[in-house]
Amino acid sequence: MLSLVLPKGSLERATLDLFDAADLTVRRSSDRDYHASIDDPRIDRVRFLRPQEIPSYLERGLFDLGITGRDWISETEANVVSLGELQYSKVTSLPVRVVLAVPENAPWQTAADLPEGVRISTEFPSLTRRFLEAHGVKAMVVPSYGATEAKVPDIVDAIVDLTETGSSLRKNGLRILDTLLTSYTELVASAAAYADEAKRAAMQDIALLLSGAIQARGHVLLKLNVPADKLTAVTDMLPALSSPTILSLARGNMNAVETVVPKRGVNTLIPALKAAGAQDILEIPISKIVE
Repeated sequence: MLSLVLPKGSLERATLDLFDAADLTVRRSSDRDYHASIDDPRIDRVRFLRPQEIPSYLERGLFDLGITGRDWISETEANVVSLGELQYSKVTSLPVRVVLAVPENAPWQTAADLPEGVRISTEFPSLTRRFLEAHGVKAMVVPSYGATEAKVPDIVDAIVDLTETGSSLRKNGLRILDTLLTSYTELVASAAAYADEAKRAAMQDIALLLSGAIQARGHVLLKLNVPADKLTAVTDMLPALSSPTILSLARGNMNAVETVVPKRGVNTLIPALKAAGAQDILEIPISKIVE
């Protein structure tokens, strides 16, 4: 039913991991293959292409559904329908930023300080020109096709580039002057395909599975047995998405408690629960959380 296009390159591995966690495992003959398949009746064609191209292909109706960044949607100004952010990127779950960066020793403190004729290299020429125009800066925007950071200061005076942590910019002697855009990865659709009721329902199913897999990241399910006289003390220690599930057990004066907690900190939480009176504690991985 749906033709799906996924990003080739830096987001590729993280995207494959996400689809695997969502039980939408992508299968292909090799990492270099641009054609793939997913064993799901809602998806009949899968391609890998550069994320820069995906918004335009969706706008033209060449694919129904795809994953790309808000940065490329803004750069191309493509008319696509967003089914929501997928909060993952190539290294962390943080968004990436499109930033204006200058040499550490440059005198400029804001974008408005940039002199007329300043040379700026970027993979986002349209986004950059719109930003500079809004700040009244007349610049020479030089399209870049990679290694943008290496062009300062010999070839250009500044750059507009993507950063996730900022470490690469600092390593290259650059500092961030301004942020043009904060960008998460998004699940986006062709407007024509989204208007089709059956395709829209299939897209929403896919979105639900992907967002559920992301929501589950960093969480585990704790199951424990607690004596009735210790129940309040134990449950007061438990963080939860809503509140713990508590069931009385058939034997003795015991209760079964279940709750979803952040994985971070569970190494100190479990011993504390044990000390408070919890027994038979199980920590169980979670693949999806659908609220």
